[in-house]
Amino acid sequence: MRPARLAVALSALLSASVLPFVSAVPAGAEPAAPDLATTVRAKIVEKAAPRAGARVTTADTEVNVMREGSTWVFGSAIAKAPHVEGAYPEGWLFVANRKGGAWQVAFEGESAFPALTSAAPAAVVSGPEKKIFASHGRSTVDKSPSRDAKPLAGGDFRTGMRLPWAVGQTWRLTGGPHGASRQSIDVAGGDGRVLAARGGTFYVMCASQRGWVRVAHDRGYSTDYYHLQGNRTDNGVTVAEGAFLGNIGVDVSCGGSATGPHNHFSLRQNAVYIGIASHSLGKWQVYNGAAEYQGYALHGSAQANVGGSLYNYGPLGFTEGVVDTNGGGVLNKRSGPGTNYGVVGTVPDGNTVAISCSANGTSHTGRFNYTTAMWNRLSDGSWISDAFTWTGTGNPVNGWC
Repeated sequence: MRPARLAVALSALLSASVLPFVSAVPAGAEPAAPDLATTVRAKIVEKAAPRAGARVTTADTEVNVMREGSTWVFGSAIAKAPHVEGAYPEGWLFVANRKGGAWQVAFEGESAFPALTSAAPAAVVSGPEKKIFASHGRSTVDKSPSRDAKPLAGGDFRTGMRLPWAVGQTWRLTGGPHGASRQSIDVAGGDGRVLAARGGTFYVMCASQRGWVRVAHDRGYSTDYYHLQGNRTDNGVTVAEGAFLGNIGVDVSCGGSATGPHNHFSLRQNAVYIGIASHSLGKWQVYNGAAEYQGYALHGSAQANVGGSLYNYGPLGFTEGVVDTNGGGVLNKRSGPGTNYGVVGTVPDGNTVAISCSANGTSHTGRFNYTTAMWNRLSDGSWISDAFTWTGTGNPVNGWC
């Protein structure tokens, strides 16, 4: 079916008892399965988090068909939020295949999702999408004993992501970590153009084709961008880091509320929202406050509180670190891995360093009482303590020397 007919297909899908592209079941055949919309809605109700102690109902759900073939469908499944402050929609990409008169439906985070997307025809799930989805493990929320869970960050908070606006621009942190998992921050300012934090595949989540977009990245990560206006709508396209996604706005097509134009930016891994705290974004790390919407961000020893400014330094490479002296100033570089070696130079707090390898040496304690004997050899041959280098992990980022 051509893209121009998707809106018509969606309307038929949600109102008819049988999908329009499924042929009638001949006499004597097994009974027809429930229509796809009914099946998907039931899964949404099952998976969505309760609200005010009550389960989501089918009236709160939305099914958005993005692509379809004779027996295959790919789209998004949404649990819309009430239009009140502090309410947020939930959503999953899904793939479905009709076989033997029944629909097999897999949501992101379920073990069947990578396998089913891999089996789908390229017209329904493209090659680049299949590669991305193969990197997404099953959510640890699913406790099925027969399936191995892939841990979330697993102690590695490197993302390879920039902040979701132009490198070199300064925006404001208008809301600290919030949401059930403290997965989101609010940002606004600059030229208002919201850009992809990292390359991946792009989707519009709401059936309205407005407001809420998602980019699925490698390493199991996805990023969500909500309240956008003028967003792009080319579902499934591969986007590069820094690609235009939309503009800050107040759209609430899938629920919630917005009092001023901003980007509600959220972090997911393996199909669930995860705490955004400690993850690297534009060489900053955001940290939780005592309550939702509070908190702060750090770049080295520089701190930006809610309402403060975030300069986008671009993504931190997976073999790079940011110097954090835990107070400002400069960090001594040594000729070997320890303070028993001579000083051969200094590097300012907040600078980015390229790490060649790591080795053990003298032990030191940095921010948040992080104590380690690991030292990092830089690309110029000098050494600095990992206690004063933010890399996103306490392990070597480029192997042992």
